[in-house]
Amino acid sequence: MYWRRIAELPGWLKAVMVGQLVSSAGALAWIYLTLYLVEDRGMSAQQAGFAAAAYGVGLLGGNLGGGWFGDRFGLRSAAVASQLLWAVACLAMPAVPSAALGVMAGVAGLFGGASRPNLSALVATALPDERRREGIALSRTASNAGFTIGPPLGGLLAAYDFSLVFLLDAVSSVVLAAIVWRFVPAGRRTVAVAATGMWRALLRDRSVLVLLATIVVVDTVYRQVFATMPLLLRDAGSPAVAYGVLIGLSSVVIVCCEAPLAVRLRGHRALRVIAVGFALVGAGLAVLGIWPALAGATVAIVVITAGEMLYKPTATAHVADAAPDGMVGRYSSLYAAASISGMFLAPALGGSAYEHAPGLLFPVAAALALVAGVVLVLVGERRRAALPAGRQDDRRPGADHSVDAAQ
Repeated sequence: MYWRRIAELPGWLKAVMVGQLVSSAGALAWIYLTLYLVEDRGMSAQQAGFAAAAYGVGLLGGNLGGGWFGDRFGLRSAAVASQLLWAVACLAMPAVPSAALGVMAGVAGLFGGASRPNLSALVATALPDERRREGIALSRTASNAGFTIGPPLGGLLAAYDFSLVFLLDAVSSVVLAAIVWRFVPAGRRTVAVAATGMWRALLRDRSVLVLLATIVVVDTVYRQVFATMPLLLRDAGSPAVAYGVLIGLSSVVIVCCEAPLAVRLRGHRALRVIAVGFALVGAGLAVLGIWPALAGATVAIVVITAGEMLYKPTATAHVADAAPDGMVGRYSSLYAAASISGMFLAPALGGSAYEHAPGLLFPVAAALALVAGVVLVLVGERRRAALPAGRQDDRRPGADHSVDAAQ
């Protein structure tokens, strides 16, 4: 049944997912950015850190603003443009003078961040409401599959010539841009809506604002897996390779299980599914607090990955469901920015907490995820109670997110 459902997807959408796999496999340059700046460009660790931070700031700005361009000029055009500009930035990075590397990294982050909400909105607008979650899950599956290939390949290329890492990243981005331009139907341009209208729409459905706020909280605690769990395992005497194996295990589980899980849960209320995902993230972090060893981390990763598979595709689809016509790109931008907020908050907050109160970090993180889940359940029940009879679900009824809105 699952494979038949994949076969029923629009042909252009399947082509885009292949492109996402290729692009993700080639997304190497910024994984190795700090190492490149120190080893090849002679920067100090501090200088490289500032340049990487500039990339992060650009990434956040691109995620926030990319959807506006998608709504204004068409999701397809915006996705293609951002991928091509990202490719140009990758090619320019080895050529710019050292003094301009920070600025170039920020510009590259801006272009790279802009592509994410538009690709997400393209997938969301391609499918009817009842298939949106699985479409988002399949898109994430394609990206995760590519990510299992890319980092080892990047390590081999970096050992030979770092410029090849940037070249491969650029080529893979051009491949995705070409696939989107060639296969995604042009459709008709969505009706432009004033920017102020988005904020009025959000205030009319404050459950979306609450969801975005809880995503910021949960993404911050979820990313302790990347920010402080390596330190926990190091202090427990585990080799660095053990951490790499655990992260690889997480990607494999997502590739194998996330899309089928989305199909199985497609009839369940979105906010409840997201809340259960939050709770599982909290449970996994609690395991780390109770059992700070490699075995405990293994259990924690499995539980946290299960939570990630529940909340991430469901939340992405739910925010797209809530968007009024002509605002899918901007709503997707808001979600995309919230969903990467932990990239900035987690290292700073988690690193400080681990240095001064390591025994409290993971229990407090677990409690925050659990509280976020409870808040979301309460908001969902209140929202359902306020809806007229026959409309008590977690989707905005009557939205026309057809494939024609892709452009």
